[in-house]
Amino acid sequence: MDKAIWRSLRKIRQLAFLVSSCVALCIAAPAFSQTASSPPLAEDGLWLSQEHDGVFRIGHCGDTLCGRLIGMKYEGDPPKDVWGHPQCGLLMLTGFKPGEDQRWTGHILDPESGHVYDAKIWSPIPDVLKLRGFVLGISLFGETQTWTRYRGAIGADCKLP
Repeated sequence: MDKAIWRSLRKIRQLAFLVSSCVALCIAAPAFSQTASSPPLAEDGLWLSQEHDGVFRIGHCGDTLCGRLIGMKYEGDPPKDVWGHPQCGLLMLTGFKPGEDQRWTGHILDPESGHVYDAKIWSPIPDVLKLRGFVLGISLFGETQTWTRYRGAIGADCKLP
């Protein structure tokens, strides 16, 4: 499931720990942040990951948004997480609350390592979702993916056609 983002986040995490002056970057980070005039993410729905290898059901969980992995592309047995449980149905996006810039801030789980990263999600246009995972609470140390609304079928054992 989107191994590229996890590899990138792991590399970024390693680099972030080598940074000696985090204070200077925290001050500089607002200059690099994107402005958002995006509509709020109010719709529950199914979202296809950027690499087209995973489908997430994102919806309201009380006063937050959360997301479960409900579809995957794989061969053989269904993939398992770091703890040996099936990734199918795994709650990977948690605690997303609306922010001041109409982006939702929460956390994303890497099922292969067990690491939890900070993340933001927002919808710049209908049927498009942006997800930015980052480390150390600094969006500058991250990667953004573009997900699209999914309207296809999901087979048995979370298998995508």
